[in-house]
Amino acid sequence: MIEQKYKITGIDSFELKDIFECGQCFRWNKQEDGSYIGVFSKNVIQVKKESQSITFYGKCEGDIEQIVKQYFDLDRDYKKIKEELSKIDNHMEESIKYGEGIRILNQDLWETIISFIISANNNIPRIKGIIERLAKNYGTKIEFKGQEYYTFPSPEQLKNVTVEEYRKLGLGFRDIRLYETTQMIVKKEIDLEEMQKNPKTLEVREQLLKLSGVGPKVADCILLFSTLKRFEVFPIDVWVRRVMNDLYIKQEDETKVSKNQIEKMAQEKFGNLAGLAQQYLFYWRRDA
Repeated sequence: MIEQKYKITGIDSFELKDIFECGQCFRWNKQEDGSYIGVFSKNVIQVKKESQSITFYGKCEGDIEQIVKQYFDLDRDYKKIKEELSKIDNHMEESIKYGEGIRILNQDLWETIISFIISANNNIPRIKGIIERLAKNYGTKIEFKGQEYYTFPSPEQLKNVTVEEYRKLGLGFRDIRLYETTQMIVKKEIDLEEMQKNPKTLEVREQLLKLSGVGPKVADCILLFSTLKRFEVFPIDVWVRRVMNDLYIKQEDETKVSKNQIEKMAQEKFGNLAGLAQQYLFYWRRDA
């Protein structure tokens, strides 16, 4: 692996904070100079934005330009997507203005599955800590800029890890879920490669729901934030329930708003861009 650099200028819809802190990823950390350093697949990359240019610098397995274009979804026209969604109503327009730099990353499917199992009933600092400990104990070391970084461990690297060993990493009730899901994938009871090839979102979702620790919300996050890239799904958590009720459903007691009601409303209003609409609304309501 060699250190490489790639620079782009004039790209629309690319703000570091919007991308890395909108809830879709857990291995990117802000540096003192405002840049972010992250580990994904077998790459460690630092991303810095200055005026109209974005510089990617890091150690990569392969060509940094190709890796960055794929991971950051650079070939997709987010300006066009935002224009389309902004026409829906003023709420959507306002949320897009707030999170205008969001791009949905193409994250490794396996890593996304495990990361979002860990995210269940958890907070961001704790999720990030658990994932880092998992990587440091079982991943592969990469040295970059005088620091040690660790790749997310593969199913093979985790296949002999016991529930007790997971527990020592602070996983809590998720330890057995991580163990069971890893075993299912190692034994090909769930085939991730076949899942990637399947264009039928509902079938893929059913497969994901068979994994230990994957409920409807986690399944939808995996569908949206991984290389599966299903923009029509609409993950629902406390914030999304709240914003959809406040803006559109308007029931007095938001806890009585059903998932089906929210999904129906999302499909009617946002169609096959529901997942992107969810990200803008979630990020806006949670942060603003």
